[in-house]
Amino acid sequence: MRALFSLTLLALVVLSVPASAQESRASSEQAVLAPGDSVRIVVWRKPEFSGDFVVAPNGTVTHPLFRSVQVAGVPFATAEANLRRFLARFEENPEFVMEPLIRVAISGEVERPLVYALRPETTIAEAVARAGGATEVGARNRVRVLRLESSGQQEQLIINLTDPEAGYGRIPIRSGDQIIVDRRKSFMRDILLPTLGVIGSIASLGLLIDRVSRNNN
Repeated sequence: MRALFSLTLLALVVLSVPASAQESRASSEQAVLAPGDSVRIVVWRKPEFSGDFVVAPNGTVTHPLFRSVQVAGVPFATAEANLRRFLARFEENPEFVMEPLIRVAISGEVERPLVYALRPETTIAEAVARAGGATEVGARNRVRVLRLESSGQQEQLIINLTDPEAGYGRIPIRSGDQIIVDRRKSFMRDILLPTLGVIGSIASLGLLIDRVSRNNN
């Protein structure tokens, strides 16, 4: 009877967790880290083990104490298990939190173009917002995402952030994504001024040819 009560209580607790939180946890569990990504580790009562650490080229954590802990190239649940086994050397039941942070470059017409370490459930729209959003000349209807597929081919996605119903902005980021906000097209800047420049160059060339012809005559 007690076991049945415990199972019922556990089920109620799981169901009471908001759907967004459950999705967030699922995204983290499915994440696969790559070299250059980061992990945020918080170990209870052990500050020397805690912090944000970059994943080394060999897939381990760039921290003197974590050099043997493999976190890249495996499901994140496996990375957590690897860390738990390591921490068990120092404490029988280690209490810790491990959070994946994946590397994304955001550039183009954004306020703060940088390489960011973001949670894997972060969407394309949220990533652009993290970079300060598009500038005044940024084309929010044309956000390019350069993404390396598992086959080794680079794919380009065109995202329209001005159409929330399309749902493209809710696509989650991936490790190594390059998000580029293009510059908004302007008739004056992109068409008229270059055309006037070409016309002016042709006119100057015509004057030069005419001057040379008169001198020869």
